Amino acid sequence: MFRNMRRKDREVSSELAYEILRDAEYGVLSTIGDDGYPYGIPLSHVLINNTIYFHAAKTGYKVDNIKRNQKGSYCAVRSTKVLPSEFATDYESVVVFGKVSEVFDKEKEEALLALIDKYSKGFEKEGSDYIAKSGKNTSVFRIEIEHITGKVR
Repeated sequence: MFRNMRRKDREVSSELAYEILRDAEYGVLSTIGDDGYPYGIPLSHVLINNTIYFHAAKTGYKVDNIKRNQKGSYCAVRSTKVLPSEFATDYESVVVFGKVSEVFDKEKEEALLALIDKYSKGFEKEGSDYIAKSGKNTSVFRIEIEHITGKVR
């Protein structure tokens, strides 16, 4: 169903792939638009129990795409270093394929708290208050990982 990685010499273990995904600051979610074209959008994420979570507005193109077709791809890069004299780049990247779906109630709150913990260390109390105040205006989605590959150079 999923293709094998072409550059086997750069493929990493699934454990390292999940580590790269966990530590990456952001990634790009790709969905299929209503016109059949891919739609890639950068977003912040958190990894909980090998599931990716991200927040979104209640409406918008990304949300419409997910509602129409749950299949998605997510790409994250943990670190890069351009090597000008080698015409190359060192990097650590991950590509994920999976089903994207909205979550609610306790799962939604746990994901939002985990996002605050990842991106706003030291502001957990303020973040919790913010969720209580604004959480109803936010959607949270998960990507159930069906396939993951990691690559390092």
